[in-house]
Amino acid sequence: MSVRLPGASKPATAMATAALSLPSLPHRTPPPAAPASSPPHSASASLKPLCKEGDLRQALRLLTARAPPPREHYGWVLDLVAARRAAAEGRQVHAHALAAGSLEEDDDGFLATKLVFMYGRCGRVDDARRLFEGMPARTVFSWNALIGAYLSSGSAVEAVRVYRAMRASAAPGSAPDGCTLASVLKACGVEGDGRCGHEVHGLAVKSGLDKSTLVANALIGMYAKCGLLDSALRVFEWLRDGRDVASWNSVITGCVQNGRTLEALELFRGMQSSGFGMNSYTAVGVLQVCAELALLNLGRELHGALLKCGSEFNIQFNALLVMYAKCGRVDSALRVFRQIDEKDYISWNSMLSCYVQNGLYAKAIDFFGEMLHHGFQPDHACVVSLSSAVGHFGWLNNGREVHAYAIKQRLHTDLQVGNTLMDMYIKCDSIECSTKVFESMSIRDHISWTTILACFAQSSQHFEALEMFREVQKQGIKVDSMMIGSILETCSGFKSLSLLKQVHSYALRNGVLDLILKNRMIDIYGECREVRNSLNIFQTVEKKDIVTWTSMINCCANNGLLNEAVSLFIEMQKANIEPDSVALVSILVAITGLSSLTKGKQIHGFLIRRNFPIEGPIVSSLVDMYSGCGSMNYATKVFYGVKCKDVVLWTAMINATGMHGHGKQAIDIFERMLHTGLTPDHICFLALLHACSHSKLVDEGKYYLDMMMSKYGFKPWQEHYACAVDILGRSGRTEEAYRFIEYMPMEPTSVVWCALLGACRVHKNHDLAVVAANKLLELEPDNPGNYILVSNVFAAMGKWIDVKEVRTRMAERGLRKDPACSWIEIGNNIHTFTARDHSHRDSEAIQLKLAEITEKLRKRGYTEDTRFVLHDVSEEEKIDMLHQHSERLAIAFGLISTRPGTPLRIAKNLRVCGDCHEFTKLVSKLFERDIVVRDANRFHHFSGGSCSCGDFW
Repeated sequence: MSVRLPGASKPATAMATAALSLPSLPHRTPPPAAPASSPPHSASASLKPLCKEGDLRQALRLLTARAPPPREHYGWVLDLVAARRAAAEGRQVHAHALAAGSLEEDDDGFLATKLVFMYGRCGRVDDARRLFEGMPARTVFSWNALIGAYLSSGSAVEAVRVYRAMRASAAPGSAPDGCTLASVLKACGVEGDGRCGHEVHGLAVKSGLDKSTLVANALIGMYAKCGLLDSALRVFEWLRDGRDVASWNSVITGCVQNGRTLEALELFRGMQSSGFGMNSYTAVGVLQVCAELALLNLGRELHGALLKCGSEFNIQFNALLVMYAKCGRVDSALRVFRQIDEKDYISWNSMLSCYVQNGLYAKAIDFFGEMLHHGFQPDHACVVSLSSAVGHFGWLNNGREVHAYAIKQRLHTDLQVGNTLMDMYIKCDSIECSTKVFESMSIRDHISWTTILACFAQSSQHFEALEMFREVQKQGIKVDSMMIGSILETCSGFKSLSLLKQVHSYALRNGVLDLILKNRMIDIYGECREVRNSLNIFQTVEKKDIVTWTSMINCCANNGLLNEAVSLFIEMQKANIEPDSVALVSILVAITGLSSLTKGKQIHGFLIRRNFPIEGPIVSSLVDMYSGCGSMNYATKVFYGVKCKDVVLWTAMINATGMHGHGKQAIDIFERMLHTGLTPDHICFLALLHACSHSKLVDEGKYYLDMMMSKYGFKPWQEHYACAVDILGRSGRTEEAYRFIEYMPMEPTSVVWCALLGACRVHKNHDLAVVAANKLLELEPDNPGNYILVSNVFAAMGKWIDVKEVRTRMAERGLRKDPACSWIEIGNNIHTFTARDHSHRDSEAIQLKLAEITEKLRKRGYTEDTRFVLHDVSEEEKIDMLHQHSERLAIAFGLISTRPGTPLRIAKNLRVCGDCHEFTKLVSKLFERDIVVRDANRFHHFSGGSCSCGDFW
């Protein structure tokens, strides 16, 4: 039989040389016949052992020693060539067969099929196809050889196409057999083509080939790879009597691939109980299960079993290494790695990845040096691990070196490498480099887009994040919860309610609104002061976790709904949700706002009973809570009860003492902190400057502001400059404060002008007050508090026309003033009062008590100072308005609701006016009560007719 490549018209010998460009053979004419004394079977007896031993060179020499050699000789040598994937030698054999005329006599296609098989295994699929197409008659074996060739070359689609052509040919002797179906099923699995796999399954049933263990195992593998694991399990059950080790391996691997690791483990136990021995593939599959489920003990058992049977395959050692890495046993992984005699790429990369996965980034980098020392050429997996390690250290220069190496080795085009480089640059705070990597990527996947979105969102480049999100939608990329999470950070950055609502609607429409996103939306709606929307989301969450409750508590606390925050905390406990440290810090913040010492003590007791460690944010919040509730004794006890104090705790104590008017003590605490070796931060200096401001420590304030800049190299925030202005201005040096503002290295913001305006109001610098007022309203035209402050300044100056104009502008903008409010805790309840409030159940008794107090004070010389009534009304009306200030109502209620001598603790949302301050001093002396009042600025401790502020507030 003559087998020619398509289009060949030359003689066979010339064609082989021209079409395939084969090298010249040393002999073009048949060699002389063997001596008569040599037995005819001697060549056969010598060649077969050579092929079994793998001596390809000697086998080729012996094959060409006689012409023409028997066909089975070609078959033996071609099988060896295929096993060695020695394409050049295979082409020589092909040329020899053509020259010897062996292919002319290949009537049944045996030799041609062997050649097709050889070319396929050697990766020469085009040569295999041309040879196949030149065959005048094709058998099932030749079809199988071509299908196998495409499958070996990774062209699964072409393998299925050849199968369909085979079915369509209907030539005698070419009906698919078990090997055909097994190969096609493998191709279907590679492509994830379950529909084609079903068709092949149907053919197998019709032809009775489904009873073949080979076909059944291929069906199991195909269904598993197509994500149809239940179908794979049904085939496995049906194969009950025909199972072999490969059957068990296929179904175990299928379960692992589909994430059903527990079922894989059960099947492995079933395999053992059925008496089947474990081989390499079984071990690898079960070790994957151990890695996924962190089953260290089972992994160790398998390790022991492998050692007992003396198995030394790298594939098993690598799987063991990965298992120990996933179980966190780096030492065991390293021992396995050292035991591998011939380490391959997987071995080195797995060990490097082991260090990275377990957070040993320094060791990972050292290990990379060892890899280079042993001549290992880093591949894309190595670059991925190394980039991750460098990123965690934030080493930008080293990261650039890794990137440069990836470009030099042309590894940067790998998708996973590109994604990891982007993430590395983000961790190194180089948004520009991360963006450039993204822009240079020719292929981007879902991870690429998610990473760049997170990059912009986390770096506060909110406009860029929004534009990138729009591009994601244009590209038709599926938006998931992680992308929505990044865009929510943009909503938070913009404080844009309309954008947040759009994102919320989008997430609802596309069904990606999971629990994490709902929790974050509760937070951001709260930041936008939309408590109602936060509450609506909160109520839709069926299975609320601790984060859900904490987010809602924070939302209420940050929007002034302090009682509601406390009620939520109680509901959370009733729902059997155990508070964590974050939730406890949140509720302590709310209690601080309420000045509820009783509730604060209850939370402190809860912490002690539940053995919460009193450290970190918890202890700082306790100090804030006790000081915020007016109890410096408890705050001090908590502070000194902590052995290891961090900067946050020291700052909390400095702030507490400063707010209570103990400026010198705050400075002493700051100096003691420095002696411990801790370095203060911006917030620590801010607390210290506030303390200096509250205690009129002008020189000290200047000194520490200079220390902050000169010694520690900190660039002051606007709040630091505002403190300096406040220190100067409230000390009466308003002109100096104004000059300080003029020499600021940055444009002053509203907080600075607000500090100056407040000082000008106290010290009646009317001209400077007008300048500050205009600046303040220009910078923050939508802040109602600014209008009230400016209005009060104009009222103190008697400029009632200007007062009316300011209030008109405020009304036109739809702005409303928060009413003056005071509250006092009696027992376990908090009682709230507003000015001229008659809604309290004991209002009548309160009014009678207040009239009694006022009468007694008048007899002792008290006279109302109506200058603090900033309304254009009669003197009588002004006096009546003073009597109805909210703090006076709270004091009167406290006196009738507590035993004599009991201290009163009152909180107010605004600054205490001068007349109420004098009134409270006299009450403390007349009724022999200590009264602690926390206003918007600071604490006032009234006792025996004097105040801790020294009348400076």
